[in-house]
Amino acid sequence: MSGYDVTNRPGAEPVPAVVSLHVYGVSGLDVARAVGRVAVDRGAVRRIPGAGFVKVLGTGSGRTFTPRDADLGHWGVLVCWRDADGPARYEASRAHRAWSAMADEQLRVLMRPLASRGTWAGRQPFGDPVAHRVDGAVAAITRARIAPSQWRTFWSAVPPVSGDLHEVDGLRLALGIGEAPVGLQGTFSLWESHAALTEFAHRRAPHQEVMRRTHDEQWYAEELFARFTVVHLDGTHGGARP
Repeated sequence: MSGYDVTNRPGAEPVPAVVSLHVYGVSGLDVARAVGRVAVDRGAVRRIPGAGFVKVLGTGSGRTFTPRDADLGHWGVLVCWRDADGPARYEASRAHRAWSAMADEQLRVLMRPLASRGTWAGRQPFGDPVAHRVDGAVAAITRARIAPSQWRTFWSAVPPVSGDLHEVDGLRLALGIGEAPVGLQGTFSLWESHAALTEFAHRRAPHQEVMRRTHDEQWYAEELFARFTVVHLDGTHGGARP
């Protein structure tokens, strides 16, 4: 496979050929080094041939989406690639080598977009793919820029949904992801199947209630929801393979 995925609606940004997420686990003195790499790597990764949308992300438990959730021991690099060889170029880059030298563990997830709506930093990074049936593991990314006036209301609504999420059959991994300690929050989740993700997203009462309030109370200044088919997964997070 080369170039962009052809299953894209006319007029939308191109659908990436592949989206990569590398999550690095660090400890001890390397935590401070990791914080320093966040600013350095944004530009460096964007300059890799074939790289499109790039985000270097902090992670957390996602249970409250407040600073106390932050996991300074895990950091992520998310990249949309114009061709299927992009992840290999990233893994040959100085940025990946620097992270690997610090990391106690790594998780690599390669994905292709199934559906995406909304924007992230004014972009449609995953294009507007034409949805199709998929078997096997899937992933989801949500991201929101929360209106400052709604921070307190949003934070109070998160714990019931987060608690319910971890009770759903078929969840393999759930991480909070963010570009800032507050206001720019998201999630990355891995699921056994599309049916399991759909059960949580559309049939669980706590999530349905939050979706209703999000619309009625205008919590978000910007939001994005995307689903992916997982084409490759290896490594560990928290010492276990998802």
